[in-house]
Order: sequence, then C-alpha cells, then structure tokens
Amino acid sequence: MVCVNRRDLGLLALRVGTGAVLAAHGSQKLAGWFGGGGIQGTAAAMEAMGFHPPRPSAVAAGLGEAGGGTLLALGLATPAAGAAAAAAMAGAVAVHVPAGFFAAGGGYEYPALLGFTAAAIGLTGPGRYSLDHVTGQVLDRPWMVALSFAGAAVAAATVVGRRTRARAGQAKEES
Repeated sequence: MVCVNRRDLGLLALRVGTGAVLAAHGSQKLAGWFGGGGIQGTAAAMEAMGFHPPRPSAVAAGLGEAGGGTLLALGLATPAAGAAAAAAMAGAVAVHVPAGFFAAGGGYEYPALLGFTAAAIGLTGPGRYSLDHVTGQVLDRPWMVALSFAGAAVAAATVVGRRTRARAGQAKEES
C-alpha cells in the first residue's frame, strides 16, 4: 500500500495551481498568449505605468512570472522560483496600490495573493512530489532560500523605488 503524505499532496496542488496561473500571466507578457500583448505591448504598458526602461522591465516581469511559475509548478529550484515570482508580483502590487486593496476596484489583492503564495512555497519547499525531491534537493538548499529572497527583495525594491521616484518627478512637472 502506498502512503500518500497529505502535506506533500497539498504542496503539489498549491505549487501547480499557483505556478500555472503565474506562467499563464507571464506568457501573456512574453509571447502574447491568452490575449496578452507580447513583449511589444507589455513594454508599452510598462512605460505607461512608469517602469523604465520599458522593454527590459517587460522581459523581467514576464520571466519572473512565466519562469518562476513554471519552476514552481515543477517544484524545481523552488526557492529561486518563489522569490522571482514574488518579486514580479511586488511590481504589480505597486501599480495597483492607488486603487486600494480589493481586486474588484482594480486594487492589489490578486497580485499580493500570488506573490505571498509564491513566497510561501519558496520558503516552505516543494514537498516530496517535485523535481527538487527527485534531484536530491540540489537546487533547494537553505542557503539558496536566503540568497534568492535577498536578491529578489533588492531587485524589487530597486525597480519599485525607481518607478516611484519617476512618477513623483512627473507629478512635480505637471503641477
């Protein structure tokens, strides 16, 4: 009789669900799939939202979502995947903050949920039903958690801070 660990099964469901949603969002940005704008459309949107330079911002957001989401779903390099996806969602949260919390009003509820979920998976680990487990956790070491999340936090703070300063400068020029 095979013993199924409920914790590992729950992590599998959470990883695959969250990872698939993130991968779909990222593929909209990178490839234009699922009604997305592709790199060109996403770069134009990034510029309008105050992210500069717009094309590298579009690529970074798309890779953070699609790459991080795919790796989360697979349970591979889970700390880096969770950190990358969480950092990408920090940028999305920054865009939606002025609208308030709830997604129904354009708020940051949804990207915050995706970001916190990705971070929690990256911190918790992928569980037994994952490629990290199959590979002997070579890409899921404790030091990778610290390094991945520190790097992602610095990157997200830099990008969001640069956007905030640029928007504040634009507001001054307009007044």
